[in-house]
Amino acid sequence: MIDESVLNNLINELKRGTQMIQVLSQLHRMQYGYSLLQTLDDKQIAIEAGTLYPLLRRLETQGILMSEWDTSESRPRKYYVLSDDGRVLYERLKEEWKTISRDMNALLKEDLT
Repeated sequence: MIDESVLNNLINELKRGTQMIQVLSQLHRMQYGYSLLQTLDDKQIAIEAGTLYPLLRRLETQGILMSEWDTSESRPRKYYVLSDDGRVLYERLKEEWKTISRDMNALLKEDLT
């Protein structure tokens, strides 16, 4: 019998490993947190606000994202976009993801035979 909590923890680990590249893939243009959540949700990518906002702040601190505040509306919004280094990093992560995906697909295909 599979322990559901163990399974859920492993699924969460898999998701955590992909969330950064999912977020980076959508930041070629300026977006604020909620618009990014909506964009990802529209593409059936579920990410919690409590996960996204700390990730955005961490990526900004690391120089992967740039941000600016828009205070022209009644509610100020912080917009994020890939920095030049972030674009380079995203391209490298994307290539690594393609390699990982290819390797995993080959392993899983073996498992089917």
